[in-house]
Amino acid sequence: MSKFQIKGVLPPMITPFKENGDVDYEAFQFNLEKWNKTSLSGFLVAGSNSETPYLNEAEKLKLIDITVQSVDRSKLVLAGTGLESTRDTIYLTNKAAHLGARAALLLTPNYYGDAMGDEAQLQYFTDVADNADIPILIYNVTKFTHINISPSVVSNLSTHPNILGMKDSSGNIAQLIKFQLSGLDPEFNLLVGTASAWNPALQIGIKASIMALANCCPQACVDVQSLFDEGRQAESLALYKRLYPVNEAVTAQFGVPGLKYACDLLGFKGGYTRKPLLNIGKEQKKIIDEILQKAQLI
Repeated sequence: MSKFQIKGVLPPMITPFKENGDVDYEAFQFNLEKWNKTSLSGFLVAGSNSETPYLNEAEKLKLIDITVQSVDRSKLVLAGTGLESTRDTIYLTNKAAHLGARAALLLTPNYYGDAMGDEAQLQYFTDVADNADIPILIYNVTKFTHINISPSVVSNLSTHPNILGMKDSSGNIAQLIKFQLSGLDPEFNLLVGTASAWNPALQIGIKASIMALANCCPQACVDVQSLFDEGRQAESLALYKRLYPVNEAVTAQFGVPGLKYACDLLGFKGGYTRKPLLNIGKEQKKIIDEILQKAQLI
């Protein structure tokens, strides 16, 4: 069975909340309709920037269902279904599959981090892939899990017929090259997980990205790749450099609260964060205002 290939930009969609903490499904639908008019290749429901640790199962499934029912059929819908136990991950993955998600993104289990070495990772991803009704992707995000999956493990897993690829959010180009040189299956999709590495990743042959910045600047993120593919590499690099400080602000510097505020400024509905995550303050808003103005986005 051949693996389908992923190309282009997908946002790990923000989850707007109301002031009382409820999911604002109307705002979520509003954002979907705006994103759907861009050249994004698809969408990730329940990613890190979706405040997924604060979403319960019913909320995740409803967001997946809304996305599948709302977006253009040509666009790829991925669902973040990784949980700490293998059993629960398989269960949620197959629930997402039933709703129409095309593939699942699985966070590396990390609570018992010292026990999650190569053998445990191999077993976990293999067990889920063996029992999942849709293909899975590995999600390597050391910032949150404090676990960095090794090239040898990725190479081993890449040959599994139901493991589609991996999103690497380290932003480390050297590590991406190590993955590429580790003997990956030719059909394995290696995705970059941050806009901070987008143009350099394109230069080493990466074809797709799941990036937070695509929530607030979807078409600009797509244009970095389009320009590159058209041979207009200087323009691609210039746009990437213009976007770089914005990405730093909405990821490393201010995180999800900053990303949601940037979405508000750029015509989307960021909504409130869900406690205990705090909303962004006045002084932080001023900094983001200035960064967006300098990037010629507002």
